[in-house]
Amino acid sequence: MTETADDLSAPLGQDKPRRKRRLRLPFTAMQLLAVLLGLFLLTFAGFAIFNKDPLGGEPMTRLAIRAPDATDEKPAASGHGSESKPEGKHETKETPKQAAPGEQKTITMIDGSTGARHDVVIGGGDAADKGEAASAAPSVMAGINPKLLEKSRYGMIPVVADGLKPFNVYAADADRAKAAKMPVVAIVIGGLGVGAAKTTDAIMKLPPAVTLAFTPYGADPGKLAERARAQRHEIFLQIPMEPYDFPDNDPGPQTLLTSLSPDQNMDRLYWHLSRMQGYAGLTNFMGARFIATEPAMQPIIREAAKRGLGFFDDGSSPRSIAPQAAANQAMPFGKGDIAIDVVPTPTEIDRALNKLESTARERGIAVGTASALPVSIERIGAWTKTLGDRGILLVPLTTAMLKSKSS
Repeated sequence: MTETADDLSAPLGQDKPRRKRRLRLPFTAMQLLAVLLGLFLLTFAGFAIFNKDPLGGEPMTRLAIRAPDATDEKPAASGHGSESKPEGKHETKETPKQAAPGEQKTITMIDGSTGARHDVVIGGGDAADKGEAASAAPSVMAGINPKLLEKSRYGMIPVVADGLKPFNVYAADADRAKAAKMPVVAIVIGGLGVGAAKTTDAIMKLPPAVTLAFTPYGADPGKLAERARAQRHEIFLQIPMEPYDFPDNDPGPQTLLTSLSPDQNMDRLYWHLSRMQGYAGLTNFMGARFIATEPAMQPIIREAAKRGLGFFDDGSSPRSIAPQAAANQAMPFGKGDIAIDVVPTPTEIDRALNKLESTARERGIAVGTASALPVSIERIGAWTKTLGDRGILLVPLTTAMLKSKSS
């Protein structure tokens, strides 16, 4: 074999073939994995943002509701009903059962584009206004004069008719001739309707002359109010009003607020008025700020007077404008003199009752307020049994209000 000059000059042991150059990637495998993961997360975020699904993929059902046709054997789903989910999601179609005549059912509808929830009443009358979460309006209570009711969007509310006013029609029976000649005491037990046990105790253990004030809350306050009227108690409706420390101290849903317009507060008042029937008047539930704010309180007093109701100020706000507002409307008015169970012990309750008795002797009229605590019911019940023997007449609140107006 012939050797070239290059072969002779090449170093010994360096005759290995030259390696081919490898292609080097600009990033490692871990970097590639990170990029792919980032793209996945970006795609998922974009789907969540632009898909307009505020419920985040929660399983949903589309309900189609329409009035059944007279010729239908059973209700059929409509293609134009309310939707509870956006297109493209897994869904199930259902047809709700038709409500029985007079029966009301409330279903919660979820707007698929905004996530807004609406409680809608179906059956037994018109559906609740969309956009307003409202429970089904209670049925008319027994013993109620239908002429003294008118329909609102929330239910039946009191009205004056044929010269009759709810204050006079639903006032409890009393010997008003006797009350005009001797000192009288009225007692108002408030906070009823929430808590069936304590409400029932007040209804059954206290004499009929004790007036019972119901809040608009509870599962069925109208049923308990109906029972109270059956036991010959007169009833008042408590209207939740704004206290000074609101919202830390919150009376409850649909509270009347000084920050709302008169129209907004009137709408809330109608909601409260529709919760039950048969009350002779209204009274504040909390509300030290509201009842002392004239622009907020004046429309409420005017509306109560227009509907033939009385107003009772529980006396908790020394700056209340209710007395002057009621006088301007020439409506029946009363004000609490003594809170009986501020300190809920037998000794302190007895002391407050003795003070109430002394006030009645001095002024001819005294009104006490209390809650339905067991100790309050027990001590008030015992005190009223011997009140007549001491020359003082226990009367319903309406009787005391009328005596106060005439004196």
